[in-house]
Amino acid sequence: MSSAIGDYAFLSDSQGSALVDRSGSIDWACFRRFDAPSTFARLLDDDGGHWRLAPAVEADDGVHRDAAGTVVQRSYVEDTLVVRTVFRTSTGSVSVTDALVFRPEQRGHGIGDAAPHCLVRLVHGLHGEVEMALELAPRPEYGAVTPMWQRCSGGAHARGGSEGYVFSSPVEIDLDGGTASARFSVAAGQRLGFALQAVDPFVDWPGTWPTGRIRAWLHGTIRGWQSWSSTHQAYEGPYAELVHHSGRVLHGLTYHPTGSIVAAATTSLPEQPGGTMNWDYRYAWVRDASLTLNALWVAGCPDEVERFFDFFVSAAGGQVGSAPLQIVYGIAGERQLPESTLDHLDGYRDSRPVRVGNEAWRQEQLDVYGEMLDAAHLFADDIGAFDQAQARFLAGLCDLAAERWRQTDHGLWEDRGEPRDHVYSKLMCWVALDRGIDLAGHLGVDDETERRWVAERAAIRSEILERGWSDQEGAFVQAFDGATLDASALMLPIVGFLPGDDPRVLATIDAIDERLTDDDGLVFRNGDDGTAGEGTFLLATFWMAHAEALAGRTAAARDRFELAARHVNDVGLLAEEVDPATGELLGNFPQAFSHVGLINAARAIGRA
Repeated sequence: MSSAIGDYAFLSDSQGSALVDRSGSIDWACFRRFDAPSTFARLLDDDGGHWRLAPAVEADDGVHRDAAGTVVQRSYVEDTLVVRTVFRTSTGSVSVTDALVFRPEQRGHGIGDAAPHCLVRLVHGLHGEVEMALELAPRPEYGAVTPMWQRCSGGAHARGGSEGYVFSSPVEIDLDGGTASARFSVAAGQRLGFALQAVDPFVDWPGTWPTGRIRAWLHGTIRGWQSWSSTHQAYEGPYAELVHHSGRVLHGLTYHPTGSIVAAATTSLPEQPGGTMNWDYRYAWVRDASLTLNALWVAGCPDEVERFFDFFVSAAGGQVGSAPLQIVYGIAGERQLPESTLDHLDGYRDSRPVRVGNEAWRQEQLDVYGEMLDAAHLFADDIGAFDQAQARFLAGLCDLAAERWRQTDHGLWEDRGEPRDHVYSKLMCWVALDRGIDLAGHLGVDDETERRWVAERAAIRSEILERGWSDQEGAFVQAFDGATLDASALMLPIVGFLPGDDPRVLATIDAIDERLTDDDGLVFRNGDDGTAGEGTFLLATFWMAHAEALAGRTAAARDRFELAARHVNDVGLLAEEVDPATGELLGNFPQAFSHVGLINAARAIGRA
């Protein structure tokens, strides 16, 4: 059975990812690409595959169990996404250090397609002697394939479906039924290295890795992350440790061969346990990626910007002037992300269906124009002159915002019902034009175009102020002429549409605080979420802290920020939501949006 969502640590080589729990079990891993079919998916089904490496005792039925009374402590190695777990048992203590490794020349920057797609685990005896148990059960294609094993010098090969694996082991292993297992003891000072590398089974198989090579690549990966952190993280404001760690998480969610940024590392972790709100987040949403880029800039990591724009210019295919910009693309720029269900998987805590792909690619959401132009505006000085393709792309987005802002859409929360006049979508069209007008000289637009943008910006503003405000609620609301509160209204001051101390902003903050929070003060996305049994939304809570800081309510902003930040797990990671009843993390993990909100709210508090 998988652990709670908040029990996992995140590993990344900026191409693929893995999640390891406190018991030493890797229950999720996608090699090569974040959106590749999983090798381990016990997170979604008991038979989905895993790799456990931890102290063990022999139970009466002969099955390896966790050692009774084991004390577990873990943390990321300083300034890295390399996890070190210390197990203390009655006979001694041992550490296990886990990483998806970089090649030495990558230095943590993940450039190109150079990652070896290799998961390494180094066992180090600290004192006494500890008996260890290893169980490696790769199950490619989301658990649909049980691979065949074959011994080789230094370990074993496994192949099944389209995947092959080279397993390096310094100890004797048993091979049975698609699973490799071992029992061995580790004494103080002893180091044993294990590795699992994803390979193409139809070409020559590489050799196994001895412990010395595993140690060298692990130490090189640690130095690479630390090099990246030391050269890319300059933020010195409040909550700096959380901000810097969140920056590393966002860097770890960046697919470096293309510069795209995934919304999360997982699929189908539920927004409501046992429910059906289970989506695949391993893709590049324009909104998430743009806001992530802004947060990386705050965290001191601005060098991804040109590759980010190149990715979306390429993904859009130069047709943005005649077709809407999609809200989401595959991480290599794929336009079609057909959604299907994996009915052979039980789902996390029986939350079905398990989905791969995401039908949101078919939706039109007008806010994406504003997110792209806001990022371009923020980074204009870093980019310098936009090249011809970038300028045409951004000007085309402004034209689309001017032409389409009166249309209905599915909104920020990707409602699969009928489209509506969402206030947030109109607001971000206003942002697109506001930033585009300021950048007009850089985009090469003529005076007539700029005048049209100015007129449409004024029209949007008038409509939001008149129809986005509800006298009934005494606040800005979710959709024109409606009466449903929505946390996205907190973005009105954040994007500069109204001052933070405007009476209408203050009234909206108060209304959300009074009617859209749980008993602790965490914020729901909108007025429907609490009654539907969904969790509170961490990004919305950080938005609240951000808006309170802009309103001059600095003490309240700090309290709100710390309330949300209290839900980071023991290694500083956040999911999408929090269960109001239990405090457990819900939704896909780690969630870029939550870490984006943390970074931006911390900066706003510092400025206040």
